[in-house]
Amino acid sequence: MSPIKVVVHGAMGRMGQVMLKAVCDDPDLEAVGAVDLDELGEEPSLPSAPQNIPYSTTLEPILVETAPSVLVDFTTAEATMPAVRIAVNCGVHLVIGTTGLSSQNIDEIDTLCREKGLGAVVAPNFALGAVLMMHLAKEAGRFFDYAEIIEMHHEKKIDAPSGTAIATARAMVEKRGQPFSMVITQKETLKGTRGGEQDGVVIHSVRAPGLVAHQEVILGGVGQTLTIRHDTIGRECYIPGVLRAIKEVTRLKGVTYGLENLLGL
Repeated sequence: MSPIKVVVHGAMGRMGQVMLKAVCDDPDLEAVGAVDLDELGEEPSLPSAPQNIPYSTTLEPILVETAPSVLVDFTTAEATMPAVRIAVNCGVHLVIGTTGLSSQNIDEIDTLCREKGLGAVVAPNFALGAVLMMHLAKEAGRFFDYAEIIEMHHEKKIDAPSGTAIATARAMVEKRGQPFSMVITQKETLKGTRGGEQDGVVIHSVRAPGLVAHQEVILGGVGQTLTIRHDTIGRECYIPGVLRAIKEVTRLKGVTYGLENLLGL
């Protein structure tokens, strides 16, 4: 069986570099292209790629030239949607790990893919441990009335709260069937101290050097709390989930949202 041909969009970013190397190292996959806004400069090859791979600052020419089966996207919400439209028009399946996509964005991706008979895996988090954390929080949330999420990331993450935190809160509320109860502070001496709120789930965002990606879900009940936490130690944790999505997306139609749907959870 021929390897699945893959182009990585956002190849010079932190996640893009990890994914590009992972694709190169997998015998079932073939990295045929890399795309990023940044010029390579005097260095002729990508820092994360163990072999020479065609590189471009524009997406469409490299998709036409290399004819990949799958586009892996780890960029920004603003860059992802134009890339989706170009890739779908070129008949390319999608694996998207970009956070900050709206429900309207997801609906558009689903519509575009179904019109062309293509698949897309869109996940707020590809770490298997994080997906299990979300699943456990969703199940446990049925038995508690109060829930708060603390998510912690490196200082260069541009969005807050994280897509994982929002997705966790939404999944918990959906499984519970109603919003959580929320403590209303009578006197807030520092504005914003209580964080943001999603259907009664209070979300706090921490940004600081030394962090990678961490999330803690705290469920509160009378006389007890339950804490479910996941820590990302290195970005390599995302590799198994993304590789699994690449290998399965060509058999799908429309959007599959969340890695849990590929894990049977």
